[in-house]
Amino acid sequence: MDSREFGNRAFWVVVTLCALSVGADLFYHKHGIYPAEEWIGFHGVYGFVSCVALVIAAKGLRRIVKRGEGYYD
Repeated sequence: MDSREFGNRAFWVVVTLCALSVGADLFYHKHGIYPAEEWIGFHGVYGFVSCVALVIAAKGLRRIVKRGEGYYD
């Protein structure tokens, strides 16, 4: 199996698992503290947005703490 085929198959496995987890969200009652926590797929979307925000913040922080190439020599 070549890497492109494996990548496509892995992508569709992840998409299927995500769809199943959001679908499972329809079949139980949620007891959230805030009304938004009872939305379908809220925690998945919240986690994804948080992860993207952390990556963007890390890219910005890199500009602040980055050292020159010969700094540790």
